[in-house]
Amino acid sequence: MTVTLDVAEGVGTLRLDRPPMNALDVATQDRLRELAEEATRRDDVRAVVIYGGERVFAAGADIKEMQNMDHTAMVLRSRGLQDAFTAVARIPKPVVAAITGYALGGGCELALCADYRIAADNAKLGQPEILLGLIPGAGGTQRLPRLVGPSKAKDLIFTGRMVKADEALAIGLVDRVVPAAEVYEQAHTWAAKLAQGPAVALRAAKETVDVGLETDIDTGLAVERNWFAGLFATEDRERGMRSFVEEGPGKAKFL
Repeated sequence: MTVTLDVAEGVGTLRLDRPPMNALDVATQDRLRELAEEATRRDDVRAVVIYGGERVFAAGADIKEMQNMDHTAMVLRSRGLQDAFTAVARIPKPVVAAITGYALGGGCELALCADYRIAADNAKLGQPEILLGLIPGAGGTQRLPRLVGPSKAKDLIFTGRMVKADEALAIGLVDRVVPAAEVYEQAHTWAAKLAQGPAVALRAAKETVDVGLETDIDTGLAVERNWFAGLFATEDRERGMRSFVEEGPGKAKFL
């Protein structure tokens, strides 16, 4: 399998495994969508890590496969490509990307689908599609500017240049830079901590932020208001408030 889903401590690891560079061919894209949907459904998966292994996250699409596709073939395929990445972005649970080595093109776009990105100090990220006479096609023109702002996104998309981990951190493309040997461990620790949290409230927080970024503030506030009130019907809210009153802040256990 080119992508696997392994679950431990409430954390599902979506592992890319297509040596040597984890090129994202059609079969890998489809498998990624299937497993993202599985992670969404499974109650034992409460947070997710996306990981490509110790050497590379994903160096991009399979260019040899794409070279043989004409306009008609890509018209038919491009929706499936985007749907695979959207399935990851819409996992209603905390998702962290553990980035080692290269995260280029589709690899960078996959990292953009996560809620949080932890990169190795030797990581390199970028959207080099322009160097092939193309533009990003798996969400890069949309998710990247929402994350780093339009001017920084256009710089990366227009030039196709790679950025090292320190610059990626400075522009907000990644959230933490750690030694390469610690990337997966720190990503799993981040996810495992959240896996112990209130699942419905975390889902509400993610959906509210994501919807708000895609709409006007009044609509976003309405979504927030509805979720905020709705959470008063959950056991986790009862547990959290009871613990606060009886034991003080930050001691509630939600599992």
